[in-house]
Amino acid sequence: DGAALAVRVGGTVHHYRVRNPHPEVSLTSLWAAAWHPDYPAPARVWQSSPAGAGDEPKLNLAPLALGTFKAALYSMLFAAPLGVLAAVYTAYFMARPLRRVVKPGIELMEAVPTVVLGFIAGLWLAPRVEQALAGVLAAPLVLVAGVVALGALWSSLPGRWRRRVPLGYRPLLMLPVVALLPWASVSASPLIEAACFGGDVSGWLEREFGIAYQQRNALVVGMAMGFAVLPTVFSITEDAIFSVPRSLSDGSLALGATRWQTLTGVVLSTASPGIFSALMIGLGRAIGETMIVLMATGNTPILDLDPFTGLRSLSANIAMEAPESIVGSTHFRVLFLAALLLFAFTFVINTLAELVRQRLRYRYAAG
Repeated sequence: DGAALAVRVGGTVHHYRVRNPHPEVSLTSLWAAAWHPDYPAPARVWQSSPAGAGDEPKLNLAPLALGTFKAALYSMLFAAPLGVLAAVYTAYFMARPLRRVVKPGIELMEAVPTVVLGFIAGLWLAPRVEQALAGVLAAPLVLVAGVVALGALWSSLPGRWRRRVPLGYRPLLMLPVVALLPWASVSASPLIEAACFGGDVSGWLEREFGIAYQQRNALVVGMAMGFAVLPTVFSITEDAIFSVPRSLSDGSLALGATRWQTLTGVVLSTASPGIFSALMIGLGRAIGETMIVLMATGNTPILDLDPFTGLRSLSANIAMEAPESIVGSTHFRVLFLAALLLFAFTFVINTLAELVRQRLRYRYAAG
């Protein structure tokens, strides 16, 4: 608290009481770079527990907000392609009896508690990704190349052989390839590392890009949280594609279009509002996820988008620090502000998603 005196023209004196119970926090200090002792330049820092007795808390929300979107970004890079493509094949190409088994099986993945996924990611997945980083990075390329090669081999077989396997059951032939190729890539990680990265991927990243590899990082979070978000994206997308009236695709096929042309030109266009909703709901869940981010990252509030460094999200920060904050303190109030900010993020994303969905629905319904 303080006081101020003001003298107006004419000699009138005004006395004002100034009350600012939290002078260390302002809108600028919460988001803009600020000078701190022992820092060479202004920085955005979150450090709620001062290192020394004379230091003040550093409560900048920018690293936490960026960490939230960083975790959501890498989880959606994992979940969105797999969820949408799996839903497209399941709803449009897969045989009905096989679909009745596959769809509930993938949806059952949602029942796995996220705390279990975070525990597995932090204690089991992260060390193994570090040991076989080259193989993990090469696995998507190896998998795509293997699937393309298998497709070319299948197309070269005589027609009478291919007709023995019904169209809707051909994914079963792909299961061994999908399972074995990533395993082979990870197993060959020492060879890939020696051939392409001089025997040390972490050292190569630091020399070439200045990235210090951290064991618990955004890549591990993306894999674990993508596993949690994938069933949501898959289920909603599959329902949207399967709900497209059969008459639309039958009409397209009757006019001479192929099944692939019908899928891309008719079915996906009609189902696009539902697919967009699936992606936005998955993104909203990724932004609000707590336990996986809390357990599978180093909880380091830093400002970068590198997949090999850690992060700290708003939700994980609230879970970590809310039980120990003093009620009514500046730290306590900033944590509530972070919770409000997290709610605002999800509210804005869901609102924009609904507006876009309605626009797409109107556009293709009118067409």
